[in-house]
Amino acid sequence: MKNKWVLILAALVAFSPLLFLGDASFLGADSLAEEEIQKRNPDYDPWADPLFEAPSGEVESLLFALQAALGAGFIGYFIGLTKGRKESSERNES
Repeated sequence: MKNKWVLILAALVAFSPLLFLGDASFLGADSLAEEEIQKRNPDYDPWADPLFEAPSGEVESLLFALQAALGAGFIGYFIGLTKGRKESSERNES
């Protein structure tokens, strides 16, 4: 029952900006920083180029989602492995 309320609360926190700020534009930090730099110094020339430029916003979102999924999978695996080793050592001690 406790997990149900935690999930409901998490969903409310995640979707509340969409409900209250429906017409807002949710830009990433990179694009906001680039806009601010161009506004303050229009002659700025970046000293480094990206290694890979995504062909579209959808591909960029897909790559970001894959990166997040791989990171979450790695963290979950590590936590599960650590917990399993701890439980195994506790069983072997008793």
